Amino acid sequence: MKLVVNGVEMEVEAGKNALDLAGEISKELKKEALAARLNGEVISLVTPINEEGTLEIVGFEDEDGRRTLRHTASHVLAQAVKHLKPEAKLAIGPAIENGFYYDFDVDEPFTPEFLAAVEKEMQKIIKKNDRVERFELPRAEALELMKDEPYKQELINDLPEDATLSFYRQGDFTDLCAGPHLPSTGRIKAVKLMSIAGAYWRGSEKNKMLQRIYGTAFTDKAELQAYLDRIEEAKKRDHRKLGRELNLFAFRDEAPGFPFYLPKGMILKNTLIDFWRDVHRKWDYVEISTPQIMRRTLWETSGHWDHYKQNMYTTVIDGEDFAIKPMNCPGSILTYEMDTHSYRDLPLRYGELGLVHRHELSGALHGMFRVRCFTQDDAHIFLTQDQITDEVVRIARLFDEVYSIFGLPYKIELSTMPEDHIGSVEDWDVATEALASAIKSIGKTYEVNEGDGAFYGPKLDFHIQDSLGRTWQCGTIQLDYQLPGRFDLTYVGADGSKHCPVMIHRVVFGSIERFIGIITEHFAGAFPLWLAPVQVKIMTIVDRADDAAKALRDRLEKAGIRTEMDLRNEKIGFKIREAQMMKVPYMLVLGDKEAEAGVVAVRSRRDGDLGTMTPDALLEKLREEIESKAL
Repeated sequence: MKLVVNGVEMEVEAGKNALDLAGEISKELKKEALAARLNGEVISLVTPINEEGTLEIVGFEDEDGRRTLRHTASHVLAQAVKHLKPEAKLAIGPAIENGFYYDFDVDEPFTPEFLAAVEKEMQKIIKKNDRVERFELPRAEALELMKDEPYKQELINDLPEDATLSFYRQGDFTDLCAGPHLPSTGRIKAVKLMSIAGAYWRGSEKNKMLQRIYGTAFTDKAELQAYLDRIEEAKKRDHRKLGRELNLFAFRDEAPGFPFYLPKGMILKNTLIDFWRDVHRKWDYVEISTPQIMRRTLWETSGHWDHYKQNMYTTVIDGEDFAIKPMNCPGSILTYEMDTHSYRDLPLRYGELGLVHRHELSGALHGMFRVRCFTQDDAHIFLTQDQITDEVVRIARLFDEVYSIFGLPYKIELSTMPEDHIGSVEDWDVATEALASAIKSIGKTYEVNEGDGAFYGPKLDFHIQDSLGRTWQCGTIQLDYQLPGRFDLTYVGADGSKHCPVMIHRVVFGSIERFIGIITEHFAGAFPLWLAPVQVKIMTIVDRADDAAKALRDRLEKAGIRTEMDLRNEKIGFKIREAQMMKVPYMLVLGDKEAEAGVVAVRSRRDGDLGTMTPDALLEKLREEIESKAL
């Protein structure tokens, strides 16, 4: 039979497996292979192949390869726990982003000491290099095999009667699992257990609390160490920690999920907002502001009451149901409704820095990344069908301009129709193709995220990459054929008749709060000069230089430079170290010599001692760096 294997057409004997075929291509491929995709379906390397088509043999660089390795590692984890604690009951153990976990039912919580012992046992199992074998059983035999594992029995009983019940065996350990897995445990070259947490069975608080062990696995010890180093660096950059240390923002038990902006944090927020406004004026947006609380009937018309109510805060005013807005779209629609519009007015671009509230579960809250109240940097664009491609291209270029300012590369993801959607499949197909063709037209590539569109339309999500290589979904372009029709929006076309506009929902930052969290970690709190809450700190060596310091401060502040002074009776080295810890971009030192000469000694946070400068030269340097938004 014919197979196209990693792009090469081959005549293949039926029953051969991907591992055999990898060896025929190259020793290197056979060594690095972890899984395969046969006609798009992920299979084990040792699964017999009995159909023609396309076979892709993948390694650790491929998501399916990584997931296969880490899923196998979760079974090794379960096997190790069973060796050390045979009475432990097995729940589930999937691969997840950057690793895996397994849940166990045990009488006593796991300890860090036990975790270390489990990891040691895992190393033994990996070294043993047991074959991983798949087999199937009828329901009755499957239940008998799992008679001592109540959670596995529950999973089996919940499966349809005709479901395939597959198991994987490695050495003395067998687990219920759909797979696929590695051919043997020895292909896991490096493993590390990361943490212990509590987790309810099936995520329900009504069920028993289980013990969850998180881990990660790699094919190379150096890659594992690099990952662990990134984790440590991420801890140092944690925006919650830096937010407190740099006096940017804080959270209180009295308002869980609702951030407090401190004075320096407000400077950062307002600087971002000023930048946002400058960009949007340049790209022909007009700014609006819409009410925080609006009637239930509005949210029913928009569809949010039916599709999003669990995330909305509601109240009663004069005996009527109202909702605090979780998003800005209906407000923009009502604004559009207040006037008549011609095709000559379109595209009409409304920008709004709208404060929105969403009910998030307490367990989901995470600093500025997941809050209950945030400023969404929204825009809603009303346009005609034939303007879609040009407008999406225009938005993509705006995004490109913004992200490049922060040194943030990105990738694009096209999210398609979810099960819970409104509107016809035909409308969705047209909208999805419009987004795809617009991005292709400017030479950008995208990945498809099936079924993850908004309930009213498909979207393009922009995932930015920070300095640690982590990705964050920020920008989005959502094409909406549904809401304009629900609200009977119209414009007068060239033919003199009324037509329904198309609507684009889009954000650049995503939210001001989340973006602040991202860039705080991206820059490790050392913001570029234009963003820094304190741009310059003046410090004196002797109090005789205080007057010169005050005169310099006045001049800098008049020029718009955010300046602080340190006139304390402390050693200059101490003052410099403290300013460095507070991530101040420039430290200006004044002593007798500098005051007399009318100059200042300049020290850069990044480059160290820059020598002396006149105030004029210093101002020119600062202005140039701020205006260029240099990183």
